[in-house]
Amino acid sequence: MAELITGAQGEGGEEPPKIEFPCDYPVKVLGRNVTEFRPLVLEIFERHAPGFDQETITVRDSRKGNFLSMTIIITATGPEQLEALHQDLRATGLVQMVL
Repeated sequence: MAELITGAQGEGGEEPPKIEFPCDYPVKVLGRNVTEFRPLVLEIFERHAPGFDQETITVRDSRKGNFLSMTIIITATGPEQLEALHQDLRATGLVQMVL
């Protein structure tokens, strides 16, 4: 993830697009559909991107209802913020994937 955010060169020498900060940045979080998932994810986002607009959150259940995805748009301030957010989400044990 850090390579994408910082703009490090990928295979073949081509440079991925660089992100200009600050910017609106959508983050999709996928995890098990358990009671504590939503409040825990929101708490982590509030810690790393205080004041994000909770009205823009989209939530979808998987077809069988076992998983949940949340897409949250934050104002990203830099690669360090995004990396710390990603690490804290993964450390919960409830988050399966962060995109």
